[in-house]
Amino acid sequence: MHKNITKLLAGIACLCAFGVATPSFADAPAKTEAATTAAVAAPAVTPVPDAAAPAAAAPAPAVAAPAAAPVANKGDTSFMMISTLLVILMTIPGLALFYGGLVRSKNMLSVLMQVFMVFALVIVLWCIYGYSIAFTEKTAFFGGFDRLFLNGIWDPAKGTFAAAATFSKGVVIPEFVFVAFQGTFAAITCALIVGAFAERAKFAAVLAFVVLWFTFAYLPAAHMVWFWTGPDLITNAATSASEALKAGWIWQKGALDFAGGTVVHINAAVAGLVGAIMIGKRVGYGRESMAPHSLTMTMIGASLLWVGWFGFNAGSSLEAGDVAALAFVNTLLATAAATLSWVFGEWISKGKPSMLGGASGAVAGLVAITPAAGFVGPMGGLVIGLLAGVVCLWGVNGLKRLIGADDSLDVFGVHGVGGILGALLTGVFAAPQLGGQGIFDYVTNKMSADPYSIGHQVWVQAQAVGTTILWSALVSLVAYKLVDIVIGLRVPEEEEREGLDITSHGEQAYHG
Repeated sequence: MHKNITKLLAGIACLCAFGVATPSFADAPAKTEAATTAAVAAPAVTPVPDAAAPAAAAPAPAVAAPAAAPVANKGDTSFMMISTLLVILMTIPGLALFYGGLVRSKNMLSVLMQVFMVFALVIVLWCIYGYSIAFTEKTAFFGGFDRLFLNGIWDPAKGTFAAAATFSKGVVIPEFVFVAFQGTFAAITCALIVGAFAERAKFAAVLAFVVLWFTFAYLPAAHMVWFWTGPDLITNAATSASEALKAGWIWQKGALDFAGGTVVHINAAVAGLVGAIMIGKRVGYGRESMAPHSLTMTMIGASLLWVGWFGFNAGSSLEAGDVAALAFVNTLLATAAATLSWVFGEWISKGKPSMLGGASGAVAGLVAITPAAGFVGPMGGLVIGLLAGVVCLWGVNGLKRLIGADDSLDVFGVHGVGGILGALLTGVFAAPQLGGQGIFDYVTNKMSADPYSIGHQVWVQAQAVGTTILWSALVSLVAYKLVDIVIGLRVPEEEEREGLDITSHGEQAYHG
């Protein structure tokens, strides 16, 4: 086990050594993308010029009235609330049923309970301190505490609510809506991890690990990738450079991650893989049948994931506009393409197409298009989906055998491999010459006139991927070890054989 961990960390350390050594682009005027997943959570502020002092012999000029603060559009607000509900649907019941159907019947409720409770736990932690650390200004790696307990969003003295910036100048949404939307991202990310060590982990250990990992892995990743101060303060090259210095470390490098290829999928997949290695293989793994007990449930869960993912991706535009529509159609097309490529790849290699393959292919396509959804054109999305299906099929078969870990529900094979593939291909297909959106320049308020370099952008994407892998692996290793010392990670063998539904929760999914 320790040799596997050593090999894993050695590999990712080599990958990241090259990425960290590259100088940051923060010293140059920032080329901020047209849409990624998050905007700064502070109220949008329109700068007001200082009134000029009157000339000695001239009458005093009238002082210009301050520009009115932007007001949230009800259409954008409604769109974001619906998107938030769709992400909740993805997790409970979507992810819960997808995972639940894949385990043996004696562990069905344990997986449902873990996903349900992790979702609830993370939402509470998010509103207490998580949101503030992820989306307020402090350092390039970690936010501050200005929004602890969501303080400052509602001003009872003035009777006003704060607004959050979007990716268009002068356009805002209510900050509470942004809080809720981003909270669902944090919750589903933590819930994804439990699939890697399903059927053998202590319930208390799962909850304790999630608290540590959420605090020290997810929040810094979200801040590094998605935090910036918004577009309204960018008026020229100087303000572009100064505002870029306030952004997250990976944002400063210019990495493109529309809806969470790094923050959500790679982050969770690495944590799951480390957990699967440290907890060890299930009793009887490789000798006893561990086939999914209900592919019907898995198909229902996959379908709910697909539907909910439209909120996940399209909602990441933060506005009900053209970029949301692009993300919507890419989510539809790439997922369908990945489903086809996985099923046909399986049909060719194994002789028969399977329902499990169809569901797995859909999730692979959803994962891979996530970082690219608002940046690439539909044909770029089609190619990403087609590649995701066959590459993730290899991830849950060939790569899994190479690693030798018992990743119960193939979290790394789908979310890790698909997330890495999607993040790197975003750098390719975001190119305008390939139908992508390119880079948005907020100084001119239009697409950048500078030539788009695919090689450069892919290198920047690789740095973001490497940083996420290394940080998540290190935090996960420490967090699992602490939990193992204090609580113990794994249930006793006799409890595992009987099933966690009865031994951990005292109930059964099925009777008779």
